[in-house]
Amino acid sequence: MSDRELYCDTCEGVQPFEAPPCADGHGADCPELACTGCGAAVMVGTFAFPATQPAGRRHRAPRHRAA
Repeated sequence: MSDRELYCDTCEGVQPFEAPPCADGHGADCPELACTGCGAAVMVGTFAFPATQPAGRRHRAPRHRAA
């Protein structure tokens, strides 16, 4: 089990949270956490978004002038 402190909406304050035994095999990296004070559960997730380029800033090849 891993411990971390997070804000608990039920307890209305910062409480220690722990990852319960994970049936999915995540171990200490399980995204499910439970408040040790009241038992409220939370899911911790991260999202990765690809980098985008603004529409007005397209990269153009430099222009060469004829001599």
